[in-house]
Amino acid sequence: MGNNLLQGKRGVIFGALNEMSIAWKVAERAVEEGAKITLSNTPLAVRMGTTNALGEKLNAEIIPADATSVEDLKTVFERSQEVLGGKIDFVLHSIGMSPNVRKKRTYDDLDYEMLNTTLDISAVSFHKMIQTAKKMDAIEEGGSILALSYVAAQRTFFGYNDMADAKSLLESIARSFGYIYGREKNVRVNTISQSPTMTTAGSGVKGIENLYDFANKMSPLGNASADECADYCIVMFSDLTKKVTMQNLFHDGGFSNMGMSLRAMNQYEKGLDDYKDEHGKIIYG
Repeated sequence: MGNNLLQGKRGVIFGALNEMSIAWKVAERAVEEGAKITLSNTPLAVRMGTTNALGEKLNAEIIPADATSVEDLKTVFERSQEVLGGKIDFVLHSIGMSPNVRKKRTYDDLDYEMLNTTLDISAVSFHKMIQTAKKMDAIEEGGSILALSYVAAQRTFFGYNDMADAKSLLESIARSFGYIYGREKNVRVNTISQSPTMTTAGSGVKGIENLYDFANKMSPLGNASADECADYCIVMFSDLTKKVTMQNLFHDGGFSNMGMSLRAMNQYEKGLDDYKDEHGKIIYG
């Protein structure tokens, strides 16, 4: 049951691929709260995913776009304003991908062309998105822009690889643009640092199941689910958070402030066989 927190608002959701996606959950909750939205993802993701079904369900137009392309982003914001009937009140950036992770390249053996791709897709696209919208004056005064991050931007996590660098850059972009856009248009720019979540992208991180379990045992409130993250995003899009900007907001059940919990301490992994090469050497990357 909605509370009309976004009644009359217009939004653009980037990154909804399937029902596992946080962006998918956010789109559903935004419409439930009274918003009208458009959806955007890469043409390949739209073809391979189930975004069309979500669009039909929510009566939301799907605008295929490469978020690393300024021209494509212009099309998204132009078309969204046409379809929704005015400037955009909120935007969600839920995009991340690392070819190095997919190819199992360790952090001390990165392919730099792949690293450039990681940074462009997972972080620089956020800058392009905001810069494009600002130059087009596409965001309503007092609007809200969000991106999804992870605590690996501040702390080292085995297996998160160059995505940690991308998340650090993502959060820096939110701060830098938050100052400029806030002063000029009262537009808020924030990141939400979510618990490890079993999304399609997250499942590609080595040892994600163990990380998920560890974080759940460390967090006093347990891991935050995708549905709970969607609830938090809705609050950040709403008028209830008009003075919150340039923040990285931890939504992780308390994990980010923990040192060691009793449950985690009692569940230490005893074996490292899964992380050794054929010569018995531990791979730390």
